[in-house]
Amino acid sequence: MRAPPQRKSRRQKKARGFLHSSQLLVENMQSMRRRVFQALLARSPSSPSHPPPSISANEALPRGTLASPWIAVQTRGCKVHGSDVRPGNVIERNGRLYQVLKAQHTQQGRGGATIQAELRDVDTGNKTNSRFRTDESIEKVFVEQKSFSFLYQDGDNVVLMEPNTFEQVEVSRELFGNAAVYLKEDVPVMLHMYDERVMSATIPPKVTCTVADAQTTAKGLTATPQYKKVVLENGLTVSAPQFIKPGDQIVVNTMDDSYVTRAK
Repeated sequence: MRAPPQRKSRRQKKARGFLHSSQLLVENMQSMRRRVFQALLARSPSSPSHPPPSISANEALPRGTLASPWIAVQTRGCKVHGSDVRPGNVIERNGRLYQVLKAQHTQQGRGGATIQAELRDVDTGNKTNSRFRTDESIEKVFVEQKSFSFLYQDGDNVVLMEPNTFEQVEVSRELFGNAAVYLKEDVPVMLHMYDERVMSATIPPKVTCTVADAQTTAKGLTATPQYKKVVLENGLTVSAPQFIKPGDQIVVNTMDDSYVTRAK
């Protein structure tokens, strides 16, 4: 009598599924590498005796993929979760490029967590609000980063200087979103550029600010730390510990306008 076949353990099934996924990933990478190589050969001059290799319709590359060397490398970025999207990022949605101006994590009752984002269309400058799940796959576009220093503000624009070449550039204040309030002389600025165009601009996640005014310290001791409202030199109001007084310098988180510590 033949013994009944043994059932595969859950671990064996999981391992086999992982192996299959890995093989598919390798095959996809090899296929993409082969298609790009064939497309580059097709674009280069060739003699009649050596005609360029053809690409079938099933292997056709996306339109514009090889329009320029920069696009060939940087048009597509990487997939990130919605929870990883940050202000200043450039993302692609519905075939258009957007700069993320604001990104706020929200929880709606029993439903899943979502990210409420304010986006700016890179081409038109129009703003729109978008919502996506924290586990949703978002296309984050690769951009070139260049470091500058803030010089001064000129109306709705700001003038920046490249620290090595002393080259000056003028960009819109809107590129910084709410973080524009922290711009002051010598603050380092990072410009994110795509195809020689400025897509977005960011400042350091923490900056040092001077307290211009502060509420009177409340008397008495309590079991929990007490905070009060203080006004910074840039006009922004933040919550800080009771011992902070006018003239003090404090470190502020530019992502959420929160107090971090007193500057040394």
